[in-house]
Amino acid sequence: MLEEILNTRIMVKQSMKMYKQDKTLMRLLDARQLGLKLIANVTFGYTAANYSGRMPSVEVGDSIVHKARETLERAIKLVNDTTKWGARVVYGDTDSMFVLLKGATKEQAFKIGLEIAEAVTATNPKPVKLKFEKVYLPCVLQTKKRYVGYMYESLDQKEPVFDAKGIETVRRDSCPAVSKILERSIKLLFETRDISQVKQYVQRQCIKVLDGRASMQDLTFAKEYRGSSSYRPGACVPALELTRRMMAHDRRSEPRVGERVPYVIVCGTPGVALIQLVRQPVEVLQDATLRLNTTYYLTKQILPPLGRMFQLIGVDVFSWYKELPKIQKVSCSSVAYWEEGRRKGTISQYFTTLHCPACDELTQLGVCSHCRAEPQRVAVTLHQEMRQWESQQELILQVKRRGDGVVCSKASDMFHP
Repeated sequence: MLEEILNTRIMVKQSMKMYKQDKTLMRLLDARQLGLKLIANVTFGYTAANYSGRMPSVEVGDSIVHKARETLERAIKLVNDTTKWGARVVYGDTDSMFVLLKGATKEQAFKIGLEIAEAVTATNPKPVKLKFEKVYLPCVLQTKKRYVGYMYESLDQKEPVFDAKGIETVRRDSCPAVSKILERSIKLLFETRDISQVKQYVQRQCIKVLDGRASMQDLTFAKEYRGSSSYRPGACVPALELTRRMMAHDRRSEPRVGERVPYVIVCGTPGVALIQLVRQPVEVLQDATLRLNTTYYLTKQILPPLGRMFQLIGVDVFSWYKELPKIQKVSCSSVAYWEEGRRKGTISQYFTTLHCPACDELTQLGVCSHCRAEPQRVAVTLHQEMRQWESQQELILQVKRRGDGVVCSKASDMFHP
């Protein structure tokens, strides 16, 4: 039974390589091969479940683990001890291993990789087989089950495929800006091998976020709502917190179980819990006194994944952020609000540099002296910006009413140089 399942999965994976152009069929075949993989894995777990299993056989489960580890260690020793290959195993886990061929070209890597696969297969009894899958050139191994590289699956493949496993570019627990900036930074490193270009790109994106020029869609989180009864009492979950606020106004506004609830993080007074700074995107658009917490997005979301990746080559990403000028932008409504005598309590609002809303020059007068001499131009500029903001707000309201996502025309290019 297991042999038939594994052979069927191999057949499905080979079919995926033949139909790469058909995205719908690719997703269907990928789901099928994953289902076959889970069936084979569950069969192993079924034999080792001595407490809840119906047919437990701990000896079978233990022997599988032991023999698999023994086979892997024997393969690693064979590769490291064969001097003609000049290879070294840098990572081995469960049923796979990464072999480093220092200084080898793509053609040499494919040739040596096939020789290694044949040699390891010959040392094991049938049906144990080591399959040569792909070549990464270049590649970054971050930690266990977390790696990224330019993938070549065949020798005649001209353009590589960006392949990432376990890192933030393929995970959905952060905002889109994290995956976009991280992916573009890694691609710049792979293609240019110049860390100064990566530094310039990261600093440009940090300035965009600090200046408020980043798309709110790229800074919006979307976490799954599991139902009010699925959370433990007192749980600090943004999706649950927003649901409680929505239901306080309308009992019918509770999201469906499994639906993703969008939210952003705004600025607040010092000492306030982070869960209290969670807001819906439409609230930020409607309330001019709310500002996105750009410091949180940079220091807690965008820079940590970059730091984990680039510290492997001795680069401190946080030092790039510290070199930036600390300039923050506030809206005119916030200035008028202060002038009424009701000051806010955040320290960033007491020490904020003001910009002219027409020409973006630094000023402490609301509108700079140069623009005051041309009131008609200022009026037209501000009127155009107000129309653009109103159209963006109307678009987000339509998205909220429909319950699905819409990508703005320029949102996907926001984090490209």
